[in-house]
Amino acid sequence: MLKAIWRSSWLQHFLGNLLAQYLIFVRRTTAFVVDRPEIYDRVDQNWPVIVTIWHGQHLMMPYSRREKDRISVLISSHGDGELNAIAAEKLGIGLIRGSGAQRPDQIMKRGGARALREMLKALRDGVTVAVTADVPKVSRVASSGIVTLAQISGRPIVPIAIVTKRRIDFKSWDRASIGLPFFNRGVIALGDWVEVPADANAALQEAKRREIEAALDAVHARAYALLGSSDPGAGRPSVEAARRARESAIENEDHRRAALRPDGAAGGGGAAG
Repeated sequence: MLKAIWRSSWLQHFLGNLLAQYLIFVRRTTAFVVDRPEIYDRVDQNWPVIVTIWHGQHLMMPYSRREKDRISVLISSHGDGELNAIAAEKLGIGLIRGSGAQRPDQIMKRGGARALREMLKALRDGVTVAVTADVPKVSRVASSGIVTLAQISGRPIVPIAIVTKRRIDFKSWDRASIGLPFFNRGVIALGDWVEVPADANAALQEAKRREIEAALDAVHARAYALLGSSDPGAGRPSVEAARRARESAIENEDHRRAALRPDGAAGGGGAAG
């Protein structure tokens, strides 16, 4: 009963509108500075791009959008994503509905194939696409989906972090944060670009995935440090365990592929461990 009420259209629209108004109010009462503003110049010269964040920053992502920017964001098509989708639309951000994928073979599931087509179309139409690099319940492990998007589209990936000095840090799986209003300070930090060649094999794809992970870790650490804070989502045992599990899965897949080769030797196309 309560779940049905929570997911009712009228309540979702009411809360989505309320969230959008709250985010606007926080923006108007927070003094944001851009760390490495020269990257925005590079973004303008290479528009459109793929903007990526860690999942816990999804509520703060709209603050990176400038008035002139045409941006669409990937949001889950499940009920839990509806509130965020309504708020994003109210903030002038386009929507692409679907879920991310940890592995390339998962892209065909969860509406991922349709979402991938829509993201590619948006990029072709000159619209920047914003996505979380990690997928629900697997915090701060960059997925293969964003690598696939960059490889097919040929567009660069720009990692970002948006942090305020005064904020609420939730104890959620992704350590989500949201800024507080009134006399606040904030940082919009832009990280090192990652580009994926069109002919990248499995080993290079995995290397680029790890590069995205490292770039996001670095830009988040820098953003928090500029405000005299530490990143509440970094270094958690669950994150380290998930990353080790990902590496073990890649190594196991390498061994499986090697065993299937006629000569039994490991060869190109497997991911580096």
